[in-house]
Amino acid sequence: MSTRALATCAVALALLACAPADDEIAADATIASPSETDIWVAELLDSGRRMRVGAPSNATDRPGYDNQPFFLPGGSAFLYTSIDASGQADVWRHEFDRGRSYRVTRTAESEFSPTPHADGTFTVIRVEADGRQRLWRFDGDGENPALLLPDIEPVGYQAWVDEHRVALFILGEPPTLASADVRSGAPRSLLSSIGRALHRVPGKSTVSVVHKAAENDWQIVEVDLESGDVSELAPLLRPAEDYAWLPDGQLIMGRGSKLYLRRPGDDREWRELADFSAHGITQITRIAVSPGSNRIAFVAQR
Repeated sequence: MSTRALATCAVALALLACAPADDEIAADATIASPSETDIWVAELLDSGRRMRVGAPSNATDRPGYDNQPFFLPGGSAFLYTSIDASGQADVWRHEFDRGRSYRVTRTAESEFSPTPHADGTFTVIRVEADGRQRLWRFDGDGENPALLLPDIEPVGYQAWVDEHRVALFILGEPPTLASADVRSGAPRSLLSSIGRALHRVPGKSTVSVVHKAAENDWQIVEVDLESGDVSELAPLLRPAEDYAWLPDGQLIMGRGSKLYLRRPGDDREWRELADFSAHGITQITRIAVSPGSNRIAFVAQR
Protein backbone atom coordinates (compact mmCIF):
# COMPACT_ATOMS: atom_id res chain seq x y z
CA MET A 1 0.00 0.00 0.00
CA SER A 2 1.31 3.48 -0.84
CA THR A 3 2.23 6.07 1.78
CA ARG A 4 -0.70 8.22 0.60
CA ALA A 5 -3.12 5.30 0.96
CA LEU A 6 -1.78 4.51 4.41
CA ALA A 7 -2.25 8.12 5.43
CA THR A 8 -5.85 8.03 4.20
CA CYS A 9 -6.53 4.90 6.25
CA ALA A 10 -4.91 6.54 9.26
CA VAL A 11 -7.18 9.57 9.02
CA ALA A 12 -10.24 7.34 8.68
CA LEU A 13 -9.27 5.40 11.82
CA ALA A 14 -8.67 8.62 13.69
CA LEU A 15 -12.06 10.00 12.80
CA LEU A 16 -13.63 6.82 14.09
CA ALA A 17 -11.77 6.75 17.39
CA CYS A 18 -10.60 10.21 18.32
CA ALA A 19 -12.76 12.62 16.39
CA PRO A 20 -16.55 12.61 16.10
CA ALA A 21 -18.43 10.04 18.15
CA ASP A 22 -21.94 8.75 17.48
CA ASP A 23 -23.74 11.88 18.64
CA GLU A 24 -21.47 14.14 16.58
CA ILE A 25 -21.92 12.51 13.17
CA ALA A 26 -25.06 12.73 11.07
CA ALA A 27 -26.68 9.38 10.37
CA ASP A 28 -25.67 9.52 6.69
CA ALA A 29 -22.10 10.73 7.29
CA THR A 30 -19.08 8.57 6.56
CA ILE A 31 -16.14 8.00 8.86
CA ALA A 32 -13.96 10.24 6.69
CA SER A 33 -16.47 13.09 6.82
CA PRO A 34 -16.53 14.49 10.36
CA SER A 35 -19.31 16.79 11.37
CA GLU A 36 -18.59 20.51 11.35
CA THR A 37 -18.00 21.79 14.85
CA ASP A 38 -16.84 25.02 16.46
CA ILE A 39 -15.28 25.78 19.83
CA TRP A 40 -17.10 28.41 21.84
CA VAL A 41 -15.72 30.26 24.86
CA ALA A 42 -17.52 32.06 27.69
CA GLU A 43 -16.55 33.65 30.97
CA LEU A 44 -17.40 31.86 34.19
CA LEU A 45 -18.60 34.36 36.76
CA ASP A 46 -18.73 33.36 40.42
CA SER A 47 -20.42 35.92 42.68
CA GLY A 48 -19.83 33.79 45.78
CA ARG A 49 -23.46 32.68 45.95
CA ARG A 50 -24.00 31.21 42.50
CA MET A 51 -22.05 30.71 39.31
CA ARG A 52 -23.09 32.38 36.08
CA VAL A 53 -21.87 32.12 32.50
CA GLY A 54 -21.19 35.13 30.31
CA ALA A 55 -22.16 35.55 26.67
CA PRO A 56 -20.42 32.95 24.49
CA SER A 57 -18.15 33.79 21.56
CA ASN A 58 -17.09 31.54 18.71
CA ALA A 59 -13.31 31.11 18.97
CA THR A 60 -12.91 28.96 15.83
CA ASP A 61 -15.55 30.32 13.50
CA ARG A 62 -14.84 28.49 10.24
CA PRO A 63 -16.28 25.62 8.20
CA GLY A 64 -14.81 22.29 9.28
CA TYR A 65 -13.95 20.34 12.38
CA ASP A 66 -12.49 22.16 15.41
CA ASN A 67 -12.75 20.12 18.59
CA GLN A 68 -11.14 18.71 21.76
CA PRO A 69 -10.14 21.94 23.57
CA PHE A 70 -7.75 21.73 26.54
CA PHE A 71 -6.55 24.82 28.44
CA LEU A 72 -2.87 25.49 29.00
CA PRO A 73 -1.81 25.53 32.68
CA GLY A 74 -1.90 29.33 32.90
CA GLY A 75 -5.31 29.57 31.23
CA SER A 76 -4.17 32.16 28.67
CA ALA A 77 -4.70 29.80 25.74
CA PHE A 78 -6.02 26.38 24.80
CA LEU A 79 -4.91 23.66 22.43
CA TYR A 80 -7.38 21.91 20.16
CA THR A 81 -7.67 19.55 17.19
CA SER A 82 -8.44 20.99 13.77
CA ILE A 83 -9.01 19.04 10.55
CA ASP A 84 -8.33 20.78 7.24
CA ALA A 85 -10.00 20.22 3.88
CA SER A 86 -7.62 17.37 3.02
CA GLY A 87 -8.56 15.43 6.16
CA GLN A 88 -5.30 16.22 7.94
CA ALA A 89 -5.68 16.64 11.72
CA ASP A 90 -3.20 18.87 13.54
CA VAL A 91 -2.94 20.57 16.90
CA TRP A 92 -3.76 24.27 16.96
CA ARG A 93 -3.43 26.87 19.71
CA HIS A 94 -5.91 29.66 20.46
CA GLU A 95 -4.57 32.66 22.41
CA PHE A 96 -7.00 34.92 24.23
CA ASP A 97 -4.78 38.02 24.42
CA ARG A 98 -4.26 38.09 20.67
CA GLY A 99 -7.65 36.65 19.81
CA ARG A 100 -6.19 34.36 17.21
CA SER A 101 -5.37 30.72 16.50
CA TYR A 102 -2.31 29.19 14.85
CA ARG A 103 -1.13 25.73 13.88
CA VAL A 104 1.25 23.97 16.27
CA THR A 105 1.92 20.61 14.61
CA ARG A 106 2.69 20.21 10.90
CA THR A 107 3.15 16.50 10.35
CA ALA A 108 2.26 13.85 7.81
CA GLU A 109 0.47 11.99 10.62
CA SER A 110 -2.66 13.16 12.44
CA GLU A 111 -2.71 14.32 16.07
CA PHE A 112 -5.74 14.26 18.35
CA SER A 113 -6.61 14.94 21.98
CA PRO A 114 -3.84 17.48 22.75
CA THR A 115 -3.11 17.64 26.49
CA PRO A 116 -0.78 20.41 27.74
CA HIS A 117 1.60 19.85 30.66
CA ALA A 118 3.17 22.16 33.23
CA ASP A 119 6.65 21.70 31.72
CA GLY A 120 5.54 23.28 28.44
CA THR A 121 5.18 20.03 26.49
CA PHE A 122 1.95 18.41 25.39
CA THR A 123 0.88 14.86 24.62
CA VAL A 124 -1.40 13.64 21.84
CA ILE A 125 -2.93 10.52 20.43
CA ARG A 126 -1.10 10.21 17.14
CA VAL A 127 -2.49 8.28 14.18
CA GLU A 128 0.64 6.94 12.54
CA ALA A 129 1.24 6.14 8.87
CA ASP A 130 0.33 2.48 9.37
CA GLY A 131 -2.88 3.37 11.25
CA ARG A 132 -1.61 2.64 14.76
CA GLN A 133 -2.85 4.99 17.50
CA ARG A 134 -0.39 5.58 20.31
CA LEU A 135 0.56 8.18 22.89
CA TRP A 136 3.20 10.73 21.83
CA ARG A 137 4.80 13.81 23.39
CA PHE A 138 5.73 17.06 21.60
CA ASP A 139 7.60 20.17 22.67
CA GLY A 140 5.38 23.20 23.10
CA ASP A 141 6.29 24.46 19.62
CA GLY A 142 5.19 21.21 17.99
CA GLU A 143 8.71 19.87 17.48
CA ASN A 144 10.60 16.77 18.67
CA PRO A 145 7.83 14.15 18.74
CA ALA A 146 8.59 11.20 21.03
CA LEU A 147 6.68 7.95 21.42
CA LEU A 148 5.87 7.33 25.09
CA LEU A 149 4.22 3.91 25.31
CA PRO A 150 5.29 1.85 22.29
CA ASP A 151 3.44 -1.32 23.24
CA ILE A 152 0.05 0.15 24.15
CA GLU A 153 -2.50 0.56 21.35
CA PRO A 154 -4.99 1.46 20.02
CA VAL A 155 -5.42 4.50 22.26
CA GLY A 156 -8.29 6.97 21.87
CA TYR A 157 -7.97 9.43 24.78
CA GLN A 158 -5.75 10.23 27.77
CA ALA A 159 -5.79 11.78 31.25
CA TRP A 160 -2.67 12.31 33.34
CA VAL A 161 -2.73 12.01 37.14
CA ASP A 162 0.95 12.99 37.59
CA GLU A 163 4.07 13.35 35.44
CA HIS A 164 4.47 9.58 35.09
CA ARG A 165 1.04 7.95 35.32
CA VAL A 166 -1.66 8.24 32.70
CA ALA A 167 -5.15 6.83 32.24
CA LEU A 168 -5.97 5.66 28.73
CA PHE A 169 -9.12 4.98 26.72
CA ILE A 170 -8.31 1.76 24.85
CA LEU A 171 -10.39 1.15 21.73
CA GLY A 172 -12.31 -2.09 21.49
CA GLU A 173 -15.74 -3.62 21.82
CA PRO A 174 -16.31 -2.50 24.47
CA PRO A 175 -13.72 0.25 25.04
CA THR A 176 -11.64 -0.15 28.19
CA LEU A 177 -10.03 2.11 30.77
CA ALA A 178 -6.39 1.27 31.42
CA SER A 179 -3.53 2.90 33.30
CA ALA A 180 0.17 2.96 32.56
CA ASP A 181 3.41 4.37 33.94
CA VAL A 182 5.64 5.82 31.23
CA ARG A 183 8.71 4.68 33.18
CA SER A 184 7.76 1.01 32.89
CA GLY A 185 5.25 1.00 30.04
CA ALA A 186 3.21 -1.80 31.59
CA PRO A 187 -0.56 -1.29 31.19
CA ARG A 188 -3.22 -2.25 33.70
CA SER A 189 -6.83 -2.81 32.68
CA LEU A 190 -9.29 -1.16 35.09
CA LEU A 191 -12.84 -0.87 33.72
CA SER A 192 -14.71 -1.83 30.56
CA SER A 193 -17.66 -0.23 28.76
CA ILE A 194 -16.52 3.35 29.19
CA GLY A 195 -17.25 6.66 27.46
CA ARG A 196 -14.79 9.07 25.87
CA ALA A 197 -14.82 11.79 28.58
CA LEU A 198 -11.79 11.00 30.73
CA HIS A 199 -10.52 13.48 33.35
CA ARG A 200 -8.31 13.73 36.41
CA VAL A 201 -10.37 14.39 39.54
CA PRO A 202 -9.34 17.79 40.99
CA GLY A 203 -6.95 17.50 43.92
CA LYS A 204 -6.62 13.73 43.62
CA SER A 205 -4.55 11.09 41.85
CA THR A 206 -7.70 9.46 40.49
CA VAL A 207 -9.64 9.80 37.26
CA SER A 208 -13.28 10.02 36.36
CA VAL A 209 -14.91 8.42 33.36
CA VAL A 210 -18.38 7.52 32.14
CA HIS A 211 -19.23 3.90 32.92
CA LYS A 212 -21.88 2.57 30.56
CA ALA A 213 -22.91 -0.39 32.69
CA ALA A 214 -26.20 -0.82 30.82
CA GLU A 215 -28.22 0.92 28.15
CA ASN A 216 -30.11 2.98 30.72
CA ASP A 217 -27.37 3.19 33.33
CA TRP A 218 -24.61 5.66 32.47
CA GLN A 219 -22.73 6.96 35.49
CA ILE A 220 -19.76 9.24 36.00
CA VAL A 221 -17.47 7.17 38.21
CA GLU A 222 -14.17 7.78 39.99
CA VAL A 223 -11.42 5.21 39.49
CA ASP A 224 -8.33 4.79 41.65
CA LEU A 225 -5.44 3.85 39.37
CA GLU A 226 -3.56 2.06 42.16
CA SER A 227 -6.29 -0.01 43.83
CA GLY A 228 -8.71 -0.19 40.90
CA ASP A 229 -11.56 0.85 43.21
CA VAL A 230 -14.56 2.36 41.43
CA SER A 231 -17.10 4.69 43.07
CA GLU A 232 -20.16 6.34 41.53
CA LEU A 233 -20.26 10.13 41.39
CA ALA A 234 -23.33 11.16 39.37
CA PRO A 235 -25.72 9.84 36.69
CA LEU A 236 -25.57 11.48 33.29
CA LEU A 237 -28.25 13.49 31.55
CA ARG A 238 -28.75 11.04 28.69
CA PRO A 239 -28.12 10.99 25.79
CA ALA A 240 -25.27 13.43 26.48
CA GLU A 241 -21.99 12.06 27.84
CA ASP A 242 -19.49 14.94 27.86
CA TYR A 243 -18.59 16.66 31.11
CA ALA A 244 -15.69 18.41 32.86
CA TRP A 245 -14.59 19.35 36.36
CA LEU A 246 -14.44 22.78 37.90
CA PRO A 247 -11.36 23.20 40.12
CA ASP A 248 -13.62 23.40 43.20
CA GLY A 249 -14.94 19.87 42.65
CA GLN A 250 -18.18 20.60 40.82
CA LEU A 251 -19.13 18.77 37.64
CA ILE A 252 -20.34 20.60 34.55
CA MET A 253 -21.91 18.96 31.53
CA GLY A 254 -23.72 19.95 28.36
CA ARG A 255 -26.86 18.68 26.71
CA GLY A 256 -28.43 20.26 23.65
CA SER A 257 -28.08 24.04 24.04
CA LYS A 258 -27.66 24.01 27.82
CA LEU A 259 -24.97 23.62 30.47
CA TYR A 260 -25.69 21.96 33.81
CA LEU A 261 -23.87 21.92 37.16
CA ARG A 262 -23.73 19.36 39.95
CA ARG A 263 -21.62 18.79 43.06
CA PRO A 264 -21.15 15.05 43.69
CA GLY A 265 -22.37 13.98 47.12
CA ASP A 266 -24.27 17.21 47.80
CA ASP A 267 -26.67 17.78 44.93
CA ARG A 268 -29.54 15.43 44.17
CA GLU A 269 -29.83 16.50 40.54
CA TRP A 270 -28.20 18.57 37.82
CA ARG A 271 -28.96 22.31 37.97
CA GLU A 272 -29.30 24.35 34.79
CA LEU A 273 -26.39 26.78 34.51
CA ALA A 274 -26.86 28.38 31.10
CA ASP A 275 -29.09 28.20 28.02
CA PHE A 276 -27.39 29.21 24.76
CA SER A 277 -30.28 28.50 22.40
CA ALA A 278 -30.63 32.24 21.68
CA HIS A 279 -27.10 32.16 20.26
CA GLY A 280 -27.93 29.35 17.87
CA ILE A 281 -25.77 26.87 19.78
CA THR A 282 -26.83 23.23 19.55
CA GLN A 283 -25.45 19.80 20.39
CA ILE A 284 -22.91 20.81 23.02
CA THR A 285 -20.27 18.11 23.42
CA ARG A 286 -16.71 18.31 24.73
CA ILE A 287 -16.08 20.76 27.57
CA ALA A 288 -12.96 22.27 29.15
CA VAL A 289 -12.60 24.64 32.12
CA SER A 290 -9.62 26.92 32.62
CA PRO A 291 -7.36 26.27 35.65
CA GLY A 292 -8.48 29.55 37.23
CA SER A 293 -12.14 28.64 36.69
CA ASN A 294 -12.75 31.92 34.86
CA ARG A 295 -13.40 30.52 31.37
CA ILE A 296 -15.18 27.59 29.83
CA ALA A 297 -14.67 26.22 26.34
CA PHE A 298 -17.16 23.87 24.74
CA VAL A 299 -17.81 22.32 21.37
CA ALA A 300 -21.08 22.76 19.48
CA GLN A 301 -22.46 21.76 16.12
CA ARG A 302 -21.82 24.34 13.43
